[in-house]
Amino acid sequence: MSLEQAIKATSTCSVIRDTFVAYVFILEKQFLQFFFKRLERNHTRRYQESFPFVSLCGRERNFVRCDDLPIVFTELLLSNSNMEQDHLSYACAGDLLTVPFSPQDICMLPSTGRVYHPGPTKSGGVGLVKSSLAFELSKYFEFNYGDKSPPTHFSWKTKKYLLSSGVIDMLEQLRREMLNSNASTML
Repeated sequence: MSLEQAIKATSTCSVIRDTFVAYVFILEKQFLQFFFKRLERNHTRRYQESFPFVSLCGRERNFVRCDDLPIVFTELLLSNSNMEQDHLSYACAGDLLTVPFSPQDICMLPSTGRVYHPGPTKSGGVGLVKSSLAFELSKYFEFNYGDKSPPTHFSWKTKKYLLSSGVIDMLEQLRREMLNSNASTML
């Protein structure tokens, strides 16, 4: 008898199914935490050109390639009694994987419309904000030099922040490093 058949056969199947789903969800979040806490730039000298990031999990090496950046912020967790400060959560892991939200450091590139925020240092120091969350946050941007230039200010919780260029600098540095590591593996 399969697990699904056994679950259907019991009178408490909905309780068992809900408990099983909750247990699997917790395990998945714990795996995501394990994987992403170990994610870093690929300096293994193996597959660097094709896989610029790696997550070293014991003897296992998980080589990672992505269209933009491996850290994707998926949720904004607002401050409450458990958290003094707002946080951005990444990798769909809720409060297990977060960075403090820094409104003055958020950045939108007009050429792509993508929004970025500082992220974990090991994986490049910057992450991409998921498009639906970026859309929600875009209403807080102010463009003093027109929409062809990056936003200049971000209004958040009754405060207006002058935006820094730190994230743009980090993105440029990360892309230079990735190009240099690709070139060095070709030598």
